[in-house]
Amino acid sequence: MIKILFICHGNICRSPIAEFYMKDYVTRKGISDQFEIASAATTTEEIWGGKGNPIYPPAMQELLSHGIGTRDNELGVQKKRARLMTRADYDKYDYIIGMDSENLHDMKRIAGGDPEGKISLLLDYTDHPGNVADPWYTRNFKATWNDVAEGVTGFMEKLGKE
Repeated sequence: MIKILFICHGNICRSPIAEFYMKDYVTRKGISDQFEIASAATTTEEIWGGKGNPIYPPAMQELLSHGIGTRDNELGVQKKRARLMTRADYDKYDYIIGMDSENLHDMKRIAGGDPEGKISLLLDYTDHPGNVADPWYTRNFKATWNDVAEGVTGFMEKLGKE
């Protein structure tokens, strides 16, 4: 089982897009049983009173526009809520993939370093390493979608699962 944790600042835009894109990708390939996929935040800004905010509506709309749902059961309830990355995540996951250099710094701080080389950026798996722009600020969810799609494809090629 390959365990992947996607990370962004608040866990309501970029990392949930990556999480659900990846879940859809492995399902379409018929290999979902080989993966555990989740996402988390590096800050508590979207976590209030122990309960995280749901996926930001424009991010959810971008997923839905590509036929990717975020509902977790037959009743159509969205269980995905923002959660904070923890030190224990470093031990649990094989790959911890952030969206930008600020995430990378925070991920290493939360994990207490990266002695096993598990932490990377999503666009490191493409021909143009760098940051996935935060659509919270850019309002360009399509650009984020394109970066995530390219990054996930590159990551799967690295794993030999393409």
